[in-house]
Amino acid sequence: MAANARKVDRGMPPKACPVQRNPDGTWQINGYAEGRAFLREHDTVQAGLGVETVESFPQKIRRPVLYRDGPEHREHRKQTAKFFTPRRVDEAYRPVMERAAEQQIAVLRKGGPVHLADLSFQLAVDVAAAVIGLTESKPGIKNRLDYFFPEKFGSPGFTSLSGLYWAYRQVRGWGSLYFADVQPAVKVRRKHRQDDLISHLLDEGCTAAEILGECLTFAAAGMVTTREFIVMAAWHMFTDDELRAKYLASAEPERLLMLHEVLRLEPVLGHLKRRTTNEIKVGSEVVPSGAVVRIQIDHANLDTGTVGEEPLSLCPGRSMGPGGNPTGLSFGDGAHKCPGSHIAILETDVFLHKLFSVDGVRMVTAPRITFKDDIAGYELRGMQVAVD
Repeated sequence: MAANARKVDRGMPPKACPVQRNPDGTWQINGYAEGRAFLREHDTVQAGLGVETVESFPQKIRRPVLYRDGPEHREHRKQTAKFFTPRRVDEAYRPVMERAAEQQIAVLRKGGPVHLADLSFQLAVDVAAAVIGLTESKPGIKNRLDYFFPEKFGSPGFTSLSGLYWAYRQVRGWGSLYFADVQPAVKVRRKHRQDDLISHLLDEGCTAAEILGECLTFAAAGMVTTREFIVMAAWHMFTDDELRAKYLASAEPERLLMLHEVLRLEPVLGHLKRRTTNEIKVGSEVVPSGAVVRIQIDHANLDTGTVGEEPLSLCPGRSMGPGGNPTGLSFGDGAHKCPGSHIAILETDVFLHKLFSVDGVRMVTAPRITFKDDIAGYELRGMQVAVD
C-alpha cells in the first residue's frame, strides 16, 4: 500500500458511497464526479462561509459576490473575469509578487527564526491589495487583517460577556479596515478610476460599505487561504528532500504541477456547503429542494475514479480521469469557482522558489495544526524557519 503523504489527517471517504444522506437530514457528497456536477448546478445557493451573518444585513445593502447566485452573480463574474486571467496575472501581478517576495526573504535574511505564516500572510496581503485596489492604506493593514481573522473565533451576541466581546471585536475590526484601508482607496478612485476591482465596483454603483464587504470577502478567500497553502507546501518540501530538490531544479510549469498536487492532497477548505432551491439528481440519489449539501473536497480529491490509483501519494502530473483537475476540487467548481486560483498558485511559487533558493534555509519548528470546523479548514501556525 502506498504511503500516506498527507500532513493533515482528514480520514478516508466512505467506500462505495459517493452521495449519502446524513442522520441530521443534511446530504454529503464524497465522489469527485458527483461533487463537480453538483457545484455546476444552478438550482443551489450558498449555505456556508458565514452566509447567516450576511443574510442579517438590511435588504438595501448589496451582498458580496460570494453570497449571490443566479444571473446577477454570473454577470458580476463575467465583468470581473478580466482581473484574474492567466495573462493578466502574469503581466500585472507578477512584478508585485516578485517585489513582495523579495521583501519577505529580506526579513528572513536578517537572522533569527521567523514565523513562515507571518511572511506568507504579508505576501498575500500585498498581492491581494494590488488586485483589489487597496493601495492607499495606512500602515498596518496586515495587523488589522490579523485582528479581523483571529486564529480562534468566538460567537458575537448580546446575552453573555463573551458574546459582547466578540460583537465589539467584530465592529472594531470592520471599522478599522473601513477607515484605514477602504475609505482612502475609495476616495482616490472616486476622483480617478484605476484598473482594479474597487474602481469596477464604483462603476457598478456600490457604496463604500458594500465595497468593504467585497474587500473582506476577497481578504478571506485570497489572503487567508493563500497563507495556509504556502506554509503547507513549504512543510512538504522541508520534510521531503527529493521533492525539494526536484522543485528547485524544475522550470516554472513543472513547479506549478507540484504545487497543484500538494493542493489536491491538502485542500485548504475541507468542504463547501450549498442549499438546493429545487430537486436535484446527484448520481443515483435525488436531493430534495431546501436541503443543505456538503461537498467533501477532502474526500472527493481522493476519488480513485478520477485521480487514479494511490490517491494519498504525492504524484505531480498524475494522469487524471475525465473532468479531473490537477488541483481536484480545491478551488471549487461551477459558478463559484475561485477566480483567484492563478494568483494563489503563482504567488506561492514565486515566494517558495525564492525561499528554497536561499542557501542554508531550514525549518526550525514544524507547524501546529488547528481546524476551523465550519469549513473543515486547517490553520498552520508556529512553523519557524531560519538561515544557517
